[in-house]
Amino acid sequence: MTSGRLTMDVIAVINQKGGVGKTTTTVNLGVALAERGKRILLIDMDPQANLGTHLGIDVNDGATTIYDVLTRDKRLCDVLRETTEPEVFCVPSNLELSAAELELVSMVGRETLLRDALEVLETGEPGRFDSVLLDCPPSLGVLTINALCAATRVLVPLQAEFFALQGMAKLTEIIGLVQRRLNPEVTLDGIVACKVDRRTKLTHEVLDEVRRFFGDRLMDTVIRPNVKLAEAPSYGQSVLSYAPDSNGAEDYRRLAREWVGELAKDVPTDRDVEPIAAEGAAEVE
Repeated sequence: MTSGRLTMDVIAVINQKGGVGKTTTTVNLGVALAERGKRILLIDMDPQANLGTHLGIDVNDGATTIYDVLTRDKRLCDVLRETTEPEVFCVPSNLELSAAELELVSMVGRETLLRDALEVLETGEPGRFDSVLLDCPPSLGVLTINALCAATRVLVPLQAEFFALQGMAKLTEIIGLVQRRLNPEVTLDGIVACKVDRRTKLTHEVLDEVRRFFGDRLMDTVIRPNVKLAEAPSYGQSVLSYAPDSNGAEDYRRLAREWVGELAKDVPTDRDVEPIAAEGAAEVE
């Protein structure tokens, strides 16, 4: 195990609910940050492997993936791939990763495998990335805990729907546990509302409630419903490349500007996560 501390900004994009825009946000925020002169690495921690597909990678070509990093001691530098997006690199996954939860269950230090791999990457070839974005699975198991142990910041894509806050309660509880036991550096730094239709009363009610609990961690930028956002993955591109003048591209460029501005600030101590009410207690060993 390595003993250094990551200097790269590592962003875990998390929500245990599926279909809320995690992969879309990981890809398009990453590309928008690259447009601003950043060198970006995207890592797919989800066995569904949508991140690689979104970037035009054949995830079933037999090449090594993040699964090999976590279970077979492969180095990230030997697994990452170039993409068609300038200065954006990707470590893909595939369905093999679904077995990792069981394979790692008895391994000592399993929670920090990804962090250890990133520390090795940072000190070797191809060297340091400005930001690493982790596309997490829709669950709170070993893969997500690995992401939280490696991350410096958490970004939560959220749909403005009735059950949104229930999911946030459990997620903030898990982040708080990881902060206390495994990674005191990680903070919940942003919540971005996706597929936002401002014409509905429910949207405004949910966003008002999220802001009441989380304050300025709810990003001012919202991601509007956009056909081009839905089409871009089928062409293996980000929306910024596929339809650079679309609302989707505009929204993610604005999100990148807001995110960079947030990162430039000193993070106050009250950003430590205080979980909102949730039933049950999660276990983080």
